[in-house]
Amino acid sequence: MKPKKIPMRMCLGCGEMKPKKELIRVVKSPEGEISLDFTGKRSGRGAYICRCAECLEKARKGRRFEKSFSCKIDESVYEVMSDELRADTQND
Repeated sequence: MKPKKIPMRMCLGCGEMKPKKELIRVVKSPEGEISLDFTGKRSGRGAYICRCAECLEKARKGRRFEKSFSCKIDESVYEVMSDELRADTQND
C-alpha cells in the first residue's frame, strides 16, 4: 500500500513549505471579506501562514496578502487577524 500524500502549502510570511494542517488559512470570501479560517473549509480564495505572529507581520509588511488576493487590505483587518492569531496560540 502506498503512503498517503500529505498536502503541502507555502507560508506567505517565511516562505517555507509545510503540511497544510500546520498552517492557518487566510480566506477572501466571495463578498470580499478577509479573515482567518481555522477550519480550512470556508469558501473563497485562500492563502496560508504559520501559527506565529512573526509570519503574519512579515506577510503584512511585504504586502503578500494584497498580492495574493489582488485587492487593498485595510489596517483594521490586519489588527483583527493579529488578535485572532494571538487568541488561538494562547489556547494551544
